[in-house]
Amino acid sequence: MNIYSWNVNGIRSALKKDFEGWFNSVKPDILCLQEVRAEKDQIPESITKAEGYTSYWNPCARKKGYSGVGVLTQIEPDQVNYGFDIEEFDCEGRVLQLVFPDWVLNCIYFPNGGSGNDRLDYKLRFYDAFLENCKRWISNGKHVVTVGDYNTCHKEIDIARPKENENVSGFLPIERAWMDKYVENGFVDSFRQLHPDQRDIYSWWSNRFGARARNVGWRLDYAFVDAGLAPNIVASSIHTDVKGSDHCPISIELEPPFAPLPIKRAEA
Repeated sequence: MNIYSWNVNGIRSALKKDFEGWFNSVKPDILCLQEVRAEKDQIPESITKAEGYTSYWNPCARKKGYSGVGVLTQIEPDQVNYGFDIEEFDCEGRVLQLVFPDWVLNCIYFPNGGSGNDRLDYKLRFYDAFLENCKRWISNGKHVVTVGDYNTCHKEIDIARPKENENVSGFLPIERAWMDKYVENGFVDSFRQLHPDQRDIYSWWSNRFGARARNVGWRLDYAFVDAGLAPNIVASSIHTDVKGSDHCPISIELEPPFAPLPIKRAEA
């Protein structure tokens, strides 16, 4: 089973850059999109009703043309959640959660903390709400896979210019510390599990100063799984050759069946 994830930086813009041709050539089992920046009726039916797929869309309710996520899947979920049931986070259209019999898929566009202290605080609270949500699913016996734009580089190996960006949101110590906490709570960066020492591979580049041509980038896009799923990771890739956005797609391949997780019942 392969899952692709891509921050398209506007689906309508990506469609002008042969997004549809790429999609039809790859035909992933599941495709997760972030920063869609469009309402469903602004996206052509060749995407929203692609043959063999069911699609789900969660646009931003707070401001049109901002954030938004989408999922196209060949595997029918039992349930779809459009957030964490927390209004301040759900109104920005950042989450699609597909619930399957023994696992949960999160497609998430995590907030950027670069617009001042209020947004940094919002980002960190979003992170914590997300982690608590993941832990509840694990306690209920479901594996958790989370793909998307995390908007943080975890380690110095994940960014081309670590020293120059240590005071920039996306590489702040407090953001990176949350990524440490995420890992400490039993979640695994699939790419680093398979490629622990691979350098100079990123998923986002600034549109300025020829950053992509010079490969001055950041690894902001991840596919994390709970530790119980780590043995099922077959591949985890960053598709740096694919253009059409300031991000490139990432993908993870998982081999079923997934070992059952114990259900942890709350104490009375």
